[in-house]
Amino acid sequence: MKKRVAALLMATLMGTFCLTGCGSSEGGAVQESEVETSVEDTENDVDTQEDDADAKEAEAEEVKETTTQDAAVLVVSFGTSYNDSRDITIGAIEKAIADAYPEYDVRRAFTSQIIIDKLKERDGLEIDNVTEALDRAVEDGIRTLVVQPTHLMNGFEYTDLVDELKNYEEKFDKVVVADPLLTSDNDFETVINAITEKMNSYDDGETAIIFMGHGTEAESNEVYAKMQDKLTEAGYENYYIGTVEATPSLDDVIAKLKEKGTYKKVVLEPLMVVAGDHANNDMAGDEDDSWKTVLTNEGFEVECLLEGLGQVPAIQDIYVAHTKTAIDSIGE
Repeated sequence: MKKRVAALLMATLMGTFCLTGCGSSEGGAVQESEVETSVEDTENDVDTQEDDADAKEAEAEEVKETTTQDAAVLVVSFGTSYNDSRDITIGAIEKAIADAYPEYDVRRAFTSQIIIDKLKERDGLEIDNVTEALDRAVEDGIRTLVVQPTHLMNGFEYTDLVDELKNYEEKFDKVVVADPLLTSDNDFETVINAITEKMNSYDDGETAIIFMGHGTEAESNEVYAKMQDKLTEAGYENYYIGTVEATPSLDDVIAKLKEKGTYKKVVLEPLMVVAGDHANNDMAGDEDDSWKTVLTNEGFEVECLLEGLGQVPAIQDIYVAHTKTAIDSIGE
């Protein structure tokens, strides 16, 4: 191509010389060196254009590769209608996973249809339920799917998720479910280190630090008692775990506080990924049966912290590690 352009330029220049340079040996004649310089400049321009074209083609290929991913991580959460908490908890976990595995397309699904419907009606925000997210992944050509639940434990919702995925096993080349937050002993230790470090300034001997869990009728409810035992064994005597809908209950916790007999103040914080409805109403609300009201009536000064576990980087790291384990298992 460069030779053809150079030849064309040479012919054009020679034609010009014939028209303008004949009969003049001074001033009007174009020297041979000038012609050579023009040809070289043209060849350089061609090189530059070809380099630019190559660069654009490479860039296009790179964009194509990043926009046609066939592997995805589907992050499945119960969900929350509290937008601020959702962004800094569920959103933060999703971002941590996306940053750790840029080769995977990180997607979102909620298990609570009530929350999904509320967000759509109130905010115009559309979020897939699990079935919709799985169907969308199939339609988009996802071949490798890692499902990372943000559930605290392997309770009923986790079991339902696993069961639903069985219906999609043949629609993907590879599909695997990662562990929820509290699975291994190392998970418990990491969570305990994270929450005690965060609450260290309150641990003055006169303040009871109470974490409110959700609770479940599933056998996995035992994680709360296990968390309490591990806290006590590690020397964190002023930390207590209670649940809204199971055991240990708030009454169980209050009995322990009275037995200790040294507390003047109570700090409440959710043992949940998000600070959603339970945290804002059951824990920190002004209703007669809220934990804040009940403990205030028991004579304690009460402070509520509306911060979900998902805000804590160390907690996010656990989910990232569980995602890694799931991804690694694909190649086994």
